Amino acid sequence: MVFLDESGFLLQPLRRKIWAPVGQTPIRYPWDRHDRLSVMCALTVAPWEQRFGLYYDLLDHNCHAIDLMRFVQSVHRHLRRTMLLIWDRWNAHRSAAAQLAQAGRSWLQPQWLPSYAPELDPVEFVWTQSKYADLANWIPEDIDDLRLHLQQLLEEYRHDPARLYSFFQIARLPI
Repeated sequence: MVFLDESGFLLQPLRRKIWAPVGQTPIRYPWDRHDRLSVMCALTVAPWEQRFGLYYDLLDHNCHAIDLMRFVQSVHRHLRRTMLLIWDRWNAHRSAAAQLAQAGRSWLQPQWLPSYAPELDPVEFVWTQSKYADLANWIPEDIDDLRLHLQQLLEEYRHDPARLYSFFQIARLPI
């Protein structure tokens, strides 16, 4: 099973509550620029082995169907088996699935999450953990600094099976 989703990360920090000594309000000066990175992420699980995986790709532009097609094919090259691909009903997802089916990719079995049900997608919890916890209140120096930190963070997630399992637990998916 493969769950796939994408998200955007900005140079602007996501502001969260922060502790500071009384009378010393922390002041940070963020960028005025609105550069962003798009991130595609796939969480995989082999139910018979309880083996979890995380694959990702960073883009300098908004994600399109062609990007999704390449990413799905890349994940398939790593897994080398039939993929039950579970994703939401975003137009780019439907377009990519249709184009992959037309290209004769019989190894792909797309399934769709119910509309407006992000709580069923464990990849949403990757975004929650990264944006609202690990990168909260952090201001990158530039887009390259953001890219570097995201790669390091996602690599850290990738090599932490307990964390990957927790994303599925939070989504309450029986595995």
